[in-house]
Amino acid sequence: MVVFDTTILLPMLWPKVPAPINPQTNQPVERFRERIDHLLERLEQDRTKIIIPTPALSELLVRAGAAGPDYLALINGQSVFRTVAFDERAAVEVAAMSRKAKDAPDKRGGVDGTWNEIKYDRQIIAIAKVENVSTLYSDDRGMKTFGNAEGLTVIGSWELPLPPEDPQATLDLEDSQTGTDKAENGKE
Repeated sequence: MVVFDTTILLPMLWPKVPAPINPQTNQPVERFRERIDHLLERLEQDRTKIIIPTPALSELLVRAGAAGPDYLALINGQSVFRTVAFDERAAVEVAAMSRKAKDAPDKRGGVDGTWNEIKYDRQIIAIAKVENVSTLYSDDRGMKTFGNAEGLTVIGSWELPLPPEDPQATLDLEDSQTGTDKAENGKE
């Protein structure tokens, strides 16, 4: 099982989402769509369940606007997805994270964001933890900071592997054919 947050869910459902900025290059993520598609193909091949935390689902529906009901129907109609609510166990995890942060010199845990963003991020991390998921896909820097602090592997779209190149796509058959003709005719 893996967890997707809104920054990965939205491009999965709406292919025209612009590429996010790679924090390492300050440029749009190279071949973003291909990376997302390849991730989905790999997860499908491995029959990996994708957990959608309800706080991420809420953010998705806000961003989706009029397409929200269609996205919700798609998510609910696919067995690969499992929507997981922020429940009592997750609330206990968030309380522990928040208490630890409150006792630290930086209550925000090194994250620049509004308190609402921080609360949502912590809720998503807590759901991942109580579901025993170790990998979360997100382009959110706060999510990466909080997730890593809680022992999760958080993977951004810029870190996703590219699909393997099709070896036949690079063959220049015209030149190969010409070379064969020359060799067969004894002329080079």
